[in-house]
This record gives sequence, C-alpha cells and structure tokens, in this order.
Amino acid sequence: MAVAGLRLDRRVREVGGFALFVLRRVVALVLTVMVGVYLTIVVANMGGQVDELRLIQIRADVSEAVRGDPGIVPAERAELIERQVALEVERLNLDQPFIWRSLDYLRRAMLLDLGRAEQMNSDLGSRQVAAIITERLPATLLLFGTANLLVFAVSIFAALGLSRRYGSGMDRTVVALAPTSAAPGWFYGIFLILVFAFVVPIFPPGGMVTVPPPENPIVYALSVLHHMILPVLAIFVSSIFVSIYSWRTFFLIHSSEDFVEMARAKGLPDRMIENRYILRPTLPPIVTSFLLMLIGLWSGAIILEQVFNWPGLGTLLFQAIGFRDTPVIIGGVVIFAYLLAVTVFLLDFLYALLDPRVRVGPDGGRR
Repeated sequence: MAVAGLRLDRRVREVGGFALFVLRRVVALVLTVMVGVYLTIVVANMGGQVDELRLIQIRADVSEAVRGDPGIVPAERAELIERQVALEVERLNLDQPFIWRSLDYLRRAMLLDLGRAEQMNSDLGSRQVAAIITERLPATLLLFGTANLLVFAVSIFAALGLSRRYGSGMDRTVVALAPTSAAPGWFYGIFLILVFAFVVPIFPPGGMVTVPPPENPIVYALSVLHHMILPVLAIFVSSIFVSIYSWRTFFLIHSSEDFVEMARAKGLPDRMIENRYILRPTLPPIVTSFLLMLIGLWSGAIILEQVFNWPGLGTLLFQAIGFRDTPVIIGGVVIFAYLLAVTVFLLDFLYALLDPRVRVGPDGGRR
C-alpha cells in the first residue's frame, strides 16, 4: 500500500508539474503575441494618423449623405451633420486618446472581435473581418499543410535511405543541391509558372479552382488538386534538399553510436535497427527542425500566395495593405501570430514527449 501511495503521489506531482509547465508556456506565448499585435496596431495606424484620416472620411461620408437627402431643410443640415459625426466618432472611440484606442484595439484583436472592414468584403458580401478571414483561412491551411506534410514524409524516408548509402552519387547530389533551399518558395514558383503554365501549359498559372467553380464535389476537389500542384511543388523544392541533408546528418551521427553497433553485432534486422535505435532517438531534433521550417514558411505565405493568386490569408493581407484596411491588416496579423504561437507551443510540447532526456519537474520547469 505504501509503495502504491508513493507512486500515486509521484504521478500526481508529475501531472501537476506538467500542467504548470504548459500554463507557463501558454502565458509566455500569449504575452509575445500581444506585444507583436500591439506593435502592428501602432504601425498600421501610423501612431494615430490613420484615425485622423478616418475622421475626415467620416465627415465627408456623413456630409454627402445629408446633402443628398432632399427632405432635410438646408438650415438644419449643418447641425445634423455635426450630430451624426459625433455619434459615429463616439461609436468608434475616436474621441479618446490614441493610447486608449490602441489598447482597446488590442483587447478586441486578441479576442478576435475584429469589427468591420473599411474597404474589403468577403465573397458573400460580408464586411465583418472575422467572416473575411474565416473565408480565407482554410485555403492557407490546405496549401501549407499539404506541402509541409509532403516535405516531412519524403525527407524522412530519403534521409534514411541516404544514411545507408553515405558517399554515393545520390548522396553527393543531395549535398550539392542543399544550398538551393536558400531561395524562398515564391522564387521557384515564378519559374514553375513560366515553364509549366506558359512554355508547357500543363497546369494553371494561379487561382484555387476553375472559373466558374464546378458544382460536382468530386470535380471541384480535382480542380483544387490540379491548381495546388505548382504552389505545393514550389514549397517542396525550396525545402526538400536542406531537410534531407540535415536529417541525413542526424541519422549518420546516431548510426555510428556504440548501441547501434552492438545491435548490428547481435544480428538484429536493419529495419528494426533503423526504427528503434536510429529513427527514435533522432525524432526530437527532426521535429524541431521541421517546426522551425514551418515557422519560416508561415512568414513567406504572403508573397507565395500572391505569386500564385492563391486566395488565402497571405493574399488577403497583401490586398488589405494595398487598401490600407487597418482592421483586416490587424486581423490577418493576429491569425498569423496565433499560428506561429501554436507552432512554437507544439514544438515545446512534442519535444518534451519525444525526448526521454527532457523531463518536466514538479516546479513546472524543464530539466
């Protein structure tokens, strides 16, 4: 009974320590996101200058609406204009100092209460920023999720194969091609469009689906798949060689360890040695490398989606910057910040689970 009680107490302390560790990481990431979003609010609003321009626009819109109403007596127009402008200014909190407005913008942004867009609208005609972003988010997740899973799977199997053929022609080729990953995905996308959409017109140069969109769900899915090939290939080419090279290096390092040599001396099958003694110990650095690469790809989504005219968050943010639509800009940055924060959180969480050398102590820290 005493031993069982001690084990239960130890398990409770480990669970409590892990929960405290997760809570601390979440709080730290939320604070980081808040700082980034607040800086975006200040920059996008030009320190309050955009709100001053908004005041001018409000007065112009109200004046035009009032003067265009023939039922209003000319003597009452000026008073009515001032009254409606004052109501609109109060509704938007434009009568408060910018520091308080910016904090209110931050609060609403973190809660995803993003209000109405100033210039843009969704395909269904909604001016709500949340509706506009919700409409574009699945396209970005589909494109980058597919490309990254493909890179991860191919890199693992290719790196394992090269670690068994160190010094071969294929191994030297991958090492020579690794520096090509220094170029971003959109750079390769331009050449892929030139070759496979114009010189040899096999794939469409951009978009997500044919126009008009097919009504049959299967035909629609095939059209999306057809349009995805070039952007996925651009992301794949920009990441695959450096991923194979770095992970092949991890496999080579672990394949020369004493416990691997001992397993070979015992006559264990090569597949078992790879899975149990090479792949499993290298999973933590592999996951770390993959998620760090994913963070870099999120930051490059704006240009790549614009190159392929892919209707995702990147294209939306680019258009919002052109329209100077501050609510949409802030909303897009918030979503990207949350995606980055979730990626970093998964990195910490998976590292603690995969690496047996990393333990979360009762004090909530890692040791």
